[in-house]
Amino acid sequence: MIAFAWLAHPTARSIACGLPVAVVGLAIRAWAAGHLEKNQTLATGGPYAWVRNPLYIGTLVAAAGFVVAARSWILAVVFAAVFLLVYLPVVELEEQHLRSLFPEYSAYAERVPSFFPRGRFGAKGASFALRRYLRNEEYLASLGFLSGAAWLLVRLFWF
Repeated sequence: MIAFAWLAHPTARSIACGLPVAVVGLAIRAWAAGHLEKNQTLATGGPYAWVRNPLYIGTLVAAAGFVVAARSWILAVVFAAVFLLVYLPVVELEEQHLRSLFPEYSAYAERVPSFFPRGRFGAKGASFALRRYLRNEEYLASLGFLSGAAWLLVRLFWF
């Protein structure tokens, strides 16, 4: 967050282009969180029918939107490095954990790609539930988005 605050050099145009992309990322995260019962059932419905890691995809899309809005290639490099060095190893650890919790995970992983959808796979699962979204505390991502957007506006008008 400090790097974002320091390195952001937004313009009205970069904010107008980037924040809608960040909102799409936030929406992907919300959609995924509303289908997820962590460590209780294997999520296979909603975005989990398309990819195994929709929360991370949403994070990546939101980060890309903020990079565009901030107008900083250095932030793009920082966010890419964090994704490669932090998120990808975490995904691997999570997959190992899910394999140990859910015997059906291996078959699911064979059908559904990790990050790049190849089509709809028809997996049935729980439908979106606001209570799951709230229990997963995904609204905190919205607060983070609002904080980032507010900072961009501060940088635009006062710095």
